[in-house]
Amino acid sequence: MTSTRKAKVVVVGSLHYDIMVEAPDRPRKGETVTGYSWRPKFGGKGGNQAVAAAKANADVSMVGAVGDDDFGQFLLTKLQTVNINVSRVERLPGTGSGMSVAISDSSGDYGAVIVSGANLLVPPEAVTDAALWSDAGALILQNEMADDLNIAAARSARQAGVRVCLNAAPYRPLPPALSEVIDLLIVNAIEAEQLGGLEVRDLNSARTAAERLTQHYATVVVTAGGDGVAGCEKGREPIALEALPVELVSTHGAGDVFVGTLVSAIASGAGFGASLKTANDAAAAHVSSQPAHA
Repeated sequence: MTSTRKAKVVVVGSLHYDIMVEAPDRPRKGETVTGYSWRPKFGGKGGNQAVAAAKANADVSMVGAVGDDDFGQFLLTKLQTVNINVSRVERLPGTGSGMSVAISDSSGDYGAVIVSGANLLVPPEAVTDAALWSDAGALILQNEMADDLNIAAARSARQAGVRVCLNAAPYRPLPPALSEVIDLLIVNAIEAEQLGGLEVRDLNSARTAAERLTQHYATVVVTAGGDGVAGCEKGREPIALEALPVELVSTHGAGDVFVGTLVSAIASGAGFGASLKTANDAAAAHVSSQPAHA
């Protein structure tokens, strides 16, 4: 039986002040839709994944930036509330914090627009301090940050013997300098198709896509929404887990909960299959619960 330990996870990622709008439907081009309500919410893929990792019992350090505005203070306070180390989150004077507007429709699905703001101003030098990587088990990256920062973070982590995990969302072509230092790639069905060229329609095709992508990456996880999740380690049989039957409330943030929980479990020493199951369970609990207002 594999023993587990409290993981140290470093997240280099985005922080957004989200404005969540509840509406009967998302507007088409030129259309105005009357919504039901709105609320502020902590967000950004990096921030959400950091919070999920912390809630999964990881010791989390966040690297990023916010502006010197009320949004920035809101974001820092949320991170500190779940005991995330924010000493490497810079407050940039005269700069707006990252933010987004997300519209959730009556089916529980959503669409969003993000404004990156301070997130794009984190210098690569922020991730080169050896102390950042001391005792770390994993690094989490996403595509909401600049490529040069992600590359610098991944190289520094690799040099320190730390596992590099990339959630390649939102999709963009990955530079070779980043691809070659990724240990764990996590993508959804659309991103898997864009990176691997294989259409993902269901759990079986997600399984095939994950296995195909291990031609380029050591370990790959493909999330397939309501169908479940598939994962594959290079040279081993793929694993496919069906989604748990739940009553859907909202899918917003589910992918980030999955990523943070998965990486925390792996960094703690849990096996790959057990980590997939833990993350799948956490995502199911998230989509079936009423979202918090902060």
